[in-house]
This record gives sequence, C-alpha cells and structure tokens, in this order.
Amino acid sequence: MRHPVAAGGVVVAKIGSSSLTAGGLGINDEAIRRITRQVSDSWRAGHPTVLVTSAAVAAGLGDLGLSARPTDVPSLQVAAAVGQGRLMERYSKAFSREGMVAGQILLTKAVLADREQYLHARQALERMLAIGVVPIANENDTVAVEELRLGDNDRMAALVAHLVRADLLVLLTDTAGLLSADPRVAEDATLLSEVSHQDRLLDELAGARSGPLGSGGVGSKIAAARMAAWSGVPTVIGSSHMPDGLARAIAGEDVGTWVEPRLERIPARKLWIAFGQPSEGTVTIDEGARVALLDNGRSLLAVGVRGVRGDFRVGSAVEILGADGTLIGKGVARVAATDLSHAIGGDGPEPGLVVVHRDDLVVLSH
Repeated sequence: MRHPVAAGGVVVAKIGSSSLTAGGLGINDEAIRRITRQVSDSWRAGHPTVLVTSAAVAAGLGDLGLSARPTDVPSLQVAAAVGQGRLMERYSKAFSREGMVAGQILLTKAVLADREQYLHARQALERMLAIGVVPIANENDTVAVEELRLGDNDRMAALVAHLVRADLLVLLTDTAGLLSADPRVAEDATLLSEVSHQDRLLDELAGARSGPLGSGGVGSKIAAARMAAWSGVPTVIGSSHMPDGLARAIAGEDVGTWVEPRLERIPARKLWIAFGQPSEGTVTIDEGARVALLDNGRSLLAVGVRGVRGDFRVGSAVEILGADGTLIGKGVARVAATDLSHAIGGDGPEPGLVVVHRDDLVVLSH
C-alpha cells in the first residue's frame, strides 16, 4: 500500500531522454529546470535525492551539427562524449540557481559487475548524500557500447536505489504511469494506481519473459521496479510533466503507478548477484530441482540439470530456467559450463555435485 517516505528517507528519481528533449534532438531547458526544481525541493523537504538522467547523446547532437540521432556506434560515442559535458553544465547551472551543488557520477555495467568497484560506487554516493551534494548519475555511454539503447537507465536507477538503500524509486516518463493495456490498440486502457511486483499483469505488459531481467520500453520500467522490489524499495512510475509529481510521490499521494515491493529485503550480496553481475550463461533444470529450489531452499545439484548454454566459468553468474524456459533464479556457478555439460551428458554427474550453492543463489521466480 502507498505510504509517504519517512523523514530523512533517500529517494532516487530517474528521468529519460524523451522527457528531456524535443523529439530526441537537443535539450529542453524547461524540462531541466522542472526536474531540477523538484529534486531541490525534495532535498529541502529532508529527503536526500539522487537524480539518474539520460540524454547525453541528444545533448551532443547540436554541437556536432547533426539533425538526427546517429545509428553507428562510434558516432553515438562521440555524441555522448560531447553531450555529457553539455548536459552536466546545464544541470550544474540549474542546481546552482536552487542553491544546490551537483556532482556527476558515471556508471557502467562493468563497474557494477565488479564487487570492489560496486562498493566504491556506493561509498561515493553515500558520501555525496551525506555532505549535501546532489548526485547526478548516468550511464557512461562513451564506453558502454552495448548499453546505448533506450531504457537501460531504468535498470541502472534500480541498482542505484539499492546502492544507496533508497526508500523510494521514482521513474519519470512521458506517460501518467503504467496502463492496463497498450492504449494504441486498447481504447479502454486505464491507469494502474497500485500493483504488486508479483502481479502477472506486469508480465503481459512487459512482454514474454520480462521478469526481473527484461528490457525495452515499458518492459525496462517493469524490470527496474521489480529489481527495486527485491531491495524492498517501492517504485512510482509517473509523469515527468507534472510540476509537483516527485513531491506527490514522496508524500504517498495517488499519483502514477505504485509498485509494491517485497516485505523483506534480501541480503546485499545476493542482490548484487541478482542484478549487479551480468549473466554469462543459463542452466535448465527439471521439475524435481525446481521444487528443491523454490519450496525447500536447497542448492542446485547437477543431477537436476537438463541443459547448459553459454561458456561460463567457476564464479560466473548464471540464470536458472525451468523446463518451460521460465526464469527461476540466478546464482554463482561452482562448476564450469564445459565440465557440467560433460557431467550431465555422460553416465550421470557424481552424487551431490553442487552447481549453485544456496548461499550463492537468488530465487527470482514470482
């Protein structure tokens, strides 16, 4: 159920490129001022707030004399390199007018996948919040080649919410929130006021096999909300055009779509396994193994594995799938892919051979 953020509670607000630009080209200064005012007001209300922003590529197009977003990776990287400074300059000036100091923090999946760098990122963010500096986080699009696609900052915002132990994640977008159906094909689509992260309707809205690791458009926002839910963090998905939308979300008012999180947070290390480490392969398990993992809290043994994909090594993160392809969980492999394939393809694995120990396993099925 909706509730206000407690005094002193940390908030993470994310705004996307489409909300900051005009048709994807150039930065809308009024949009910058609107989000800056809202974040500053949040700080003044006693809620330290991290701003996760997109639009670095769009900010660089004008200086490069481009009238359209490039399609090749090198040009996108150059646009991001130029635009990141331009975007931060606008934010710095806007926050300065509000009497606030802003600081930039650039992240990549590689940073978040490395445990030591992950902890350093947490320390930097926590120190910025402690001394009153507004962290402005963005993906480092200049080097994150495979990440230059719409929606990734939704998931990054969820990871940042986990990093700073946020009390609320707010995803600001061009729509009023999550709708019950695609309004382009369903005239009776209505705004979802509240929904549980476990609701099957979210799967339908996001598309097949979205789960906590889904991607793209609405799917990325649902994936982000579910990622945050596993941290025990509620999410509000709402309009970026509402002048007081962030304040109303923080106050627990009926604005946008509230995504109810899990009642209990899982340990930080398991959250990092689930969402910080990139998956390097998959293992498909039988029904007996599925029951052992979901109902009995057991480790995954090789005897329950029916298929192996990818070239993962010992210590790699792997996704665990049911026989029907449903995502069941994710964990750290104790057996390399080649050895596991040989084990299940021969006379059968040795008794008790552990593929993923329960201490290194996160069950993601919902």
